Amino acid sequence: MTRTLILGGARSGKSAHAERIAIEAGGEVVYIATAGAGDAEMAQRILHHRARRPATWITVEQPLMLGAALRQWCTPGRVVLVDCLTLWLTNLMLSEGVEHPEVGDIALPARFETERSVFLSALDEVGAAGGELILVSNEVGMGIVPWGALSRRFADEAGRLNQAVAARCDRALLIVAGLPLVLKESPC
Repeated sequence: MTRTLILGGARSGKSAHAERIAIEAGGEVVYIATAGAGDAEMAQRILHHRARRPATWITVEQPLMLGAALRQWCTPGRVVLVDCLTLWLTNLMLSEGVEHPEVGDIALPARFETERSVFLSALDEVGAAGGELILVSNEVGMGIVPWGALSRRFADEAGRLNQAVAARCDRALLIVAGLPLVLKESPC
């Protein structure tokens, strides 16, 4: 299975680029959505993404157990697109519904490390399967240090996750203004 990581900022075109890769790969496409509609604005974003996808794609909503979803859906001949890792990370960080202070250390839920570990193990395992896996994630480390302890912890964890995923992927792209920049291209 070819594993591709697509990074980019907000509205950079990373999801649209990932969708083009999925279409060009051919075969059955499974779209694993990690977002949940927590408010009206996010519901609109989700509708926008849904409208852009072909009706023939299988959509799986999985906000927390991404590793299990990869193990289930990554099979030979199938294209699996995960959009997006940073929303999944947010879901994990906030999975216990705890209010976080603006200052001080942010304790992450026990589930965070467990699900992150399961996901990275699954990513290693699916590398041997046939097919294509496309992972979309936000690059959040190119701006200023965020205000607030939770935002800083999120940026740190997103950076760590993106590094771990990129190390496991065969290909990594950075999308800027809709244009792809190849960061890593391993021979398949």
